[in-house]
Amino acid sequence: MKRGGLLGKRLVLLLALAPLVAAAQSGGTRVGYVDMKRLLDNAPQVVAGRERLQREFAPRDAALKADEDRLATLRQRQERDGPLLSREDAEPLRREIDALDRNVRRTREQLRGDLKARSDQELDKSWQQINNTVIEYAREQGYDLVVPSPVVFASPRIDITEAVLDRLKRDYQSRQGKP
Repeated sequence: MKRGGLLGKRLVLLLALAPLVAAAQSGGTRVGYVDMKRLLDNAPQVVAGRERLQREFAPRDAALKADEDRLATLRQRQERDGPLLSREDAEPLRREIDALDRNVRRTREQLRGDLKARSDQELDKSWQQINNTVIEYAREQGYDLVVPSPVVFASPRIDITEAVLDRLKRDYQSRQGKP
């Protein structure tokens, strides 16, 4: 059912765009294409957001890694010394391993959730800026329609991705006070 729905949506989109494409072919309409994935991968605003997230989450990630290493060490000790330990010595070790294992799993899930939420915030901020830059560029250059990726085919002749990316870089540098 989903596949049929997707095909139906694509058909409706193609039918809606048909008059614009016909007008563009007659020379009256200017059409451009922009690869949004490329912009989201390469725009300095997005790259800076990724770096901010990395710095923000590095201490928590390091603490999680330390707990994982400690857990691995305890498990190795249990494997190595377990058969030799008395029941009174083995039981506290097992409890410590179980508690640390639960803590590591809980911390990992919390970190994953927090990172996802912050990543979404950063992406929303960057997405809006990228979208506005595409719109500004299209208006200034006299485009009537800019089609974002994914598309079935776009001629390199109408691809404005590089020009928009250059503008995003200039905007980012001017906001950072760099030449």
